[in-house]
Amino acid sequence: MKVLVKRLRKGVPLPRYMSEEASGLDLFAALDGQEVLIPPGRWALIPTGVALAIPPGYEGQVRPRSGLALQHGVTLLNPPGTIDADYRGEVKVILVNLGTEPFRVRDGDRIAQLVIQPVLRVELEEVDELPPTSRSGGGFGHTGR
Repeated sequence: MKVLVKRLRKGVPLPRYMSEEASGLDLFAALDGQEVLIPPGRWALIPTGVALAIPPGYEGQVRPRSGLALQHGVTLLNPPGTIDADYRGEVKVILVNLGTEPFRVRDGDRIAQLVIQPVLRVELEEVDELPPTSRSGGGFGHTGR
């Protein structure tokens, strides 16, 4: 499947798979040679310098990079971020620093992963009652540890 991609600034790296069987394309920070410092407990909107044309019936899921989370406590504020098929603006990533030290994002750093997934659109039917299940309304840890 082809996904059209447009560089919004010269020299910006395109998203790419970093291994043969990777499910996510790495997204890169496009900071025009600058850096962004994210203090502990804060977040920042990081541009990628690319826009996508995702085919109808699919979405882009922006997901955290496990290495950033493990090594620095840096992840996404809204995982997964959703890129709808009809969105044509710049892909941006909201990074949050849950670590104890400031985190520096440099131009060209790999900041997130993009996974393209099929989307199933549903038709909602309003009813007065829902069919019962053995679980019913139980949630939020009701099944124990």
